[in-house]
Amino acid sequence: MRIKNLFSSAITFAMLISVLVVSSAQSYTEISRTSLPGNEGWDYLTMDSGARLLYLSRSTRIVVFNVDTHKVVGEIGGLQGVHGVAIASALGKGFTSNGRDNSVTVFDLKSFKTLDKIDVGKGPDAILYDPACKRVFTFNGGDNSATAIDVLTNKVVGTIQLGGRPEAGIADGHGTIFVNIEDKSEVISFSSSSLKMGIRHSLAPGDGPSGLGYDPVKKQLFSVCSNQKMMITSIAGSRPVADVAIGNGADACVFDPVTHLAFSSNGRDGTLTVVKEGAGSAYTVLKTEPTQPGARTMALDTKTHHIFTCTAKMMPQAPGETNPRRRSYEPGSYVVLEYGGKK
Repeated sequence: MRIKNLFSSAITFAMLISVLVVSSAQSYTEISRTSLPGNEGWDYLTMDSGARLLYLSRSTRIVVFNVDTHKVVGEIGGLQGVHGVAIASALGKGFTSNGRDNSVTVFDLKSFKTLDKIDVGKGPDAILYDPACKRVFTFNGGDNSATAIDVLTNKVVGTIQLGGRPEAGIADGHGTIFVNIEDKSEVISFSSSSLKMGIRHSLAPGDGPSGLGYDPVKKQLFSVCSNQKMMITSIAGSRPVADVAIGNGADACVFDPVTHLAFSSNGRDGTLTVVKEGAGSAYTVLKTEPTQPGARTMALDTKTHHIFTCTAKMMPQAPGETNPRRRSYEPGSYVVLEYGGKK
């Protein structure tokens, strides 16, 4: 009887903690703001929740930021147009995608020293690690391909043509990779081991998908699109099951399986759209939280359920400059922003 009561109490306590986590997470608001030096641009943020480290891409370097102390604890330099980081924690390795010289830099997770450099496809942008097959994948916007790297040997083991320009990808943990195809407004999949193509689903009426999230229980994908829609797609079906209005300039999407919330970081609006997952295909906007213009990418801390994003104040375009992608930022204006339940 005592054992039974103890077991019942443990379950009740666990359920209470879960409710408290969800309730706290749903009150997303800004809880910290940290200024960091440098006036470079930025791209993906990558969170290593176990190590409490956030990797911030800064054009020619990766800044390693401790999310508990809010201090910079390291840097990986000498990179050419770095976009993102993939973490293979069990092997003690990190991997960066370097868009300007079509390479991946391998670094040590403790010392942050460079271990190797690997040539990949043209214009590697998004990057991810799939522990199911111990491979890192780069998604190469310059030649519409994905490059597979064996993380044990640091060797390229294959390339797959994706039929369009890839944006963010995600692994389901069971050997399948999903990728948004921006110029075709599709989401596709392929096997991480055989590199054989799987699904190819239209995201219409979503257009220009970038960030991608995944619900492993419902087996649904969340694609944020340039026409201010979050498209929710079942991997078993050929059409989106729902769409939700989001802010303008979304470039990242994450889904938290504990709180059942999906997030869109909207750089042009300077907002964070928080979407609540309901039963079946029911999705509603829970909150639109102000961030700051330019905060278009983000990362989820799975330990605290906090969202991190970053931005800086953009300076006027230089006289004669016609490329809108060539931006400059006010020195000292770069900030890392943290959102979650009020402390």
